[in-house]
Amino acid sequence: MRTVLAGVLLLALGAAPGPAQQQQPDPARVDAAVTAAFPVLPPEWQARLLPDETLRQCSIHRNAPPKAVGEAIQQRERAGIVHPSDGQYIGDWKKGEASAQSGYGQRFTDLPARRPNGGNCYACHQIAKQEVSYGTLGPPLLGYGRLRNFADADAKVVYEKIYNSHAAFPCSTMPRFGAAKILTVDQIKDLVALLMSPDSPVNK
Repeated sequence: MRTVLAGVLLLALGAAPGPAQQQQPDPARVDAAVTAAFPVLPPEWQARLLPDETLRQCSIHRNAPPKAVGEAIQQRERAGIVHPSDGQYIGDWKKGEASAQSGYGQRFTDLPARRPNGGNCYACHQIAKQEVSYGTLGPPLLGYGRLRNFADADAKVVYEKIYNSHAAFPCSTMPRFGAAKILTVDQIKDLVALLMSPDSPVNK
C-alpha cells in the first residue's frame, strides 16, 4: 500500500516521471504526505502506513535490489512462512475460484468485515480460459498444474509463493497474502487447488 501511495505522491510533490529521472524524493516529505492523506485511520490500519524492512529495502532500490539485498529479503521472508499443520497443500479448487474472483477486503468500505477477504487474482493474472476479464501485471497461469504434471512438490512451491511472494522473488509486486494476513492458510490451500487440481478449469 505504502509503495503505491509513495509513487502517486511523488507526482503530487513535483517529481517528474520517467526512467531518466535522477532527482531523489525527500523521504520526510513523502512520509508527511502519506500521513496527511489519511488523517483518520482505524487503529488496526495504522501499521499499514509503516513499511517493514523488506518494503523499506525494496523502496530504496526501486524494486531492483542488489543480489545480496535480494538474498537477504528471500531468507527473511522464507523464515516467516507458515505451512499447513496437516501437511496438505491442496484444498478445494471451487473455493479457490471464488476467492480468485473476489476483490473484497482491505478497503475502507469493507470495515467492519462482513465476509472473508478475497485474493482478487484475476486483477493480475489470466487463470482460466472462460474468464474474459483479467489483468496482465502477472504472468498467465493457464494449465499451471498440467504443465507441472500435478506434482506434490510444485503444490508446496505454489503455496509458498502465494503465502509470501517475496520469498520467491524479492520485491515482487504480488501481495504477501499469508504474511500480511490477507488470506488464511486454508484460503491459500484453496488457491493452490485452483492452480494444481486436474479438475480445475485452469487445467482444462
